[in-house]
Amino acid sequence: MSTEYDVIIVGAGVAGLYQIHKIKEMGLKVRCLEAAPKIGGTWYWNRYPGARFDSESWTYGYSFSKELLEEWDWTEDFSPQPETEKYLNYVADKFDLKSSIDFNTMVKSAHFDEKESLWNLTTEEGKKYTCRFFVPAVGILSAAVMPDIPGVETYKGISYHTHKWPQSEVDLTGKRVGIIGTGATAVQIIPEIAKIVGNLTVFQRTPNWCTPLHNKKIPKDRMEQIKKNYDEILELCTQTPGCYIHSTDPRSTFEVSDEERTAFWEKLYAEPGFGIWQGNFKDMLTDRTANTMMSEFLAEKIRGRVNDPILAEKLIPKDHGFGTRRVPQETGYYETYNKENVQLIDINENPILEIIPEGIRTKEGDIELDIIIYATGFDAITGAFERIDIKGINGKELRELWDDGPVTYLGVLVADFPNMFICMGPHSGLGNYTRTAEYSVEWVSDLISHAVQNDKRNVQTSELAMDEWTNHVLSLGEGLLMNEIGSWMTGVNRNLAHKRKPRIMRYSGGHPAYREFCDKVKEDGYRHIVFS
Repeated sequence: MSTEYDVIIVGAGVAGLYQIHKIKEMGLKVRCLEAAPKIGGTWYWNRYPGARFDSESWTYGYSFSKELLEEWDWTEDFSPQPETEKYLNYVADKFDLKSSIDFNTMVKSAHFDEKESLWNLTTEEGKKYTCRFFVPAVGILSAAVMPDIPGVETYKGISYHTHKWPQSEVDLTGKRVGIIGTGATAVQIIPEIAKIVGNLTVFQRTPNWCTPLHNKKIPKDRMEQIKKNYDEILELCTQTPGCYIHSTDPRSTFEVSDEERTAFWEKLYAEPGFGIWQGNFKDMLTDRTANTMMSEFLAEKIRGRVNDPILAEKLIPKDHGFGTRRVPQETGYYETYNKENVQLIDINENPILEIIPEGIRTKEGDIELDIIIYATGFDAITGAFERIDIKGINGKELRELWDDGPVTYLGVLVADFPNMFICMGPHSGLGNYTRTAEYSVEWVSDLISHAVQNDKRNVQTSELAMDEWTNHVLSLGEGLLMNEIGSWMTGVNRNLAHKRKPRIMRYSGGHPAYREFCDKVKEDGYRHIVFS
């Protein structure tokens, strides 16, 4: 039996597009299966008002082509969704990637055929594909979660999950709008739509620590200077834990005077991007006292920006410290609550009972709405994998294997799932996405190339290697305050029917250490990887 394709990639987002390019460079027969009608992944689906980067644009673009770096001009420090989607289409056209993609193709199952050493994929429409190597590049934020609220299907008005915002323009002018959720997506969309809606009701379960984005336009002369400095910028990104331009301050919170500490925090608060999270004192995410002091600094900032002191306290998190969840970056978010047409409902005090045909019923009464927006996030990192019926040797199910938490080797291989190479999945070095995705794609590509050049049919790892790596990942997470907190980064933002305790989903040792470990595995002849 001959293979239909050498490699099948699932997902045409940032990672999947580069993976297509690398496989085509090898001269292998490749196909990418994409559920959407167009490329872009996250940057195709998430087109709600205000959607944009929280990584600096000029650190987010691909670095594999110097010509591409020279050709593309970013217009803002933190690119808006339309520009990012345009950029990814430019890349796909430049390197002729779209011809290798089947669009509107949702993968239902992927089963390994032991006898033939092939993967058989079936789509929701029943189309079948066969390949030697299966590369899921499904994204870490692509499995949207709806809230477990009775009556969602009874609502007679218009409703959207932010992840599936319509292609066509949504007219919110003068409308009565309700938005459920105050995570990173909501923090971007709320200030934008508050400018035009008639009334906006925000339903908040858990407030987040949000810091100013400080976005600005990039004039032509500054973009030219950025291009001249790309080598230095990209090298800096390889050295920092999250592959951002921001590096942890080597001092501890208590090494400096009160005045110096406050001045440093004020400086970070006034600067753009993730510096206040990624460039803070070295003990901010490990020492509870240090974290509490930083959190109180930000609490005072919120109190200073929200006119109503009672409302301000509702917007200040009480159940987690700053930085223990991924920090939403905002533009005028807190000031939005000073507007007369914006109302905050704390559902801990006034719970949502059900969705009714006219709107939302709370404990204190009914709220009539023209539009409901669900900004309720994602079943992150593993969710998109678990929505595909993936079966390995002896019919072993990936979703069952990962039910109590993911187990992998290097975040790439899973025992008893031969020739399946995960791109940007759990236990890998996550951070500034394109910077980390490029490494993941290149490592997977090198592994495939090694197997092909050495005429090896099967590539797999052992349970022992998988357990050792998983235990290593878990040990690195010990002592980090963020791994004690329920969030999408710890795998608990799911439908209530699938409640989970916090679990470590990512490599916590920083991307330089992750690369060093993976590079050493390759140098050692792919240690713990069996070729047969």
